Amino acid sequence: MTEPDPRNANLMIHVGGRLLPRAEAKVSVFDSSVQGGDAVWEGLRVYDGRIVSLGAHLERLRASAHALAFVDVPDTAAIREAIRGTLAANGMTDGAHIRLTLTRGEKTTSGMNPRFNRSGPCLIVLAEWKPPVYGNEGVRLITSSIRRNNPQCLDSKIHHNNLLNNILAAIEANVAGVDSALMLDLNGFVSETNDTNVFLVRDGELLTPHPDSCLPGITRSNVLRIGREAGLSVLERNISVTEFYNAQEVFTTGTMGELTPVTEIDGRRIGEGKPGATTRHLSELYVAWARREGEPIS
Repeated sequence: MTEPDPRNANLMIHVGGRLLPRAEAKVSVFDSSVQGGDAVWEGLRVYDGRIVSLGAHLERLRASAHALAFVDVPDTAAIREAIRGTLAANGMTDGAHIRLTLTRGEKTTSGMNPRFNRSGPCLIVLAEWKPPVYGNEGVRLITSSIRRNNPQCLDSKIHHNNLLNNILAAIEANVAGVDSALMLDLNGFVSETNDTNVFLVRDGELLTPHPDSCLPGITRSNVLRIGREAGLSVLERNISVTEFYNAQEVFTTGTMGELTPVTEIDGRRIGEGKPGATTRHLSELYVAWARREGEPIS
């Protein structure tokens, strides 16, 4: 995993309508994100003066906020302006990642009830100098004992900040000395990792789990499309851990890490134990598309 860039020590961060130096960028102890993880978020990446899939990310942010009954959500024009202003303040046009967060806002008193929220949501735009987090040499996974929520518990289609399930899985990966954890759904099928979607390649087929318990990721969606355009047979279905063990290639997808090869799961070598040809090809196609098709910053 890549180390933080030293340039990030002097960031300017948008918090609740103001650009503040990193040391001063804070929310109230009464903010809903502090009181109950009551917030929604998106990850964005900047390439060559463009933000990849910005419209889709903002649509998902607003959909998540609507599902959680947020009121007075900023319109997309205001959010776009906050993003562009933050990037300009930091001189960022390439090699940057944005954590875009919308909290339910500050409460009048501590407690989880949204009735205590009277001041409207708080928008946070945190842009950092950050290359793809895992690099391209490949990562090792374990299967976590922590299950990914399905809609019976907390719908994964709400991109929320309450990430304790995922954090517990990440702790298991840390203890095991690997990079990340594969999470299963309540029926024992693979869902995703603790922080990415996951794919396997087998005999010219590109397979990924149904987006029932996993986040239907935007990078995931773009890779499905790129895979079809590249002539692969693309399929979403229930997939067992055993099928992942015996895949020719496995990779993960996400804004933070783009396409990341997986070389080992639970001590089983995947394929040849190194990034495969299909993974490399799809990764090249994705990065070329992202640099070409993102929404211009200005």
